[in-house]
Amino acid sequence: MISACGLICDECRFFQKECKGCFVIKGQTFWAKEMMPDKTCPLFNCSVNQKGFNDCGDCSDLPCEMFREFKDPDSTEDEHIEGLQKRIDILKSTK
Repeated sequence: MISACGLICDECRFFQKECKGCFVIKGQTFWAKEMMPDKTCPLFNCSVNQKGFNDCGDCSDLPCEMFREFKDPDSTEDEHIEGLQKRIDILKSTK
């Protein structure tokens, strides 16, 4: 399973514990419920809810500013940049 932003759910440490996958929970991840004003992941909200896309890979603006700036606070800058490219490649390969 691939998330709206290109993460592979099976590789996520939160999958099947705190998260069942963003499409199952409609973007209302545990961290978004705690941190986001509308309780939904901004990337899911933008791509799926607002634009009606299947995921961020359908957007001609990928990688947009929000996609580039949305960073796991536990990752280094190098890990973040590497992860961005991996997610973009995953999203583009499913089209």
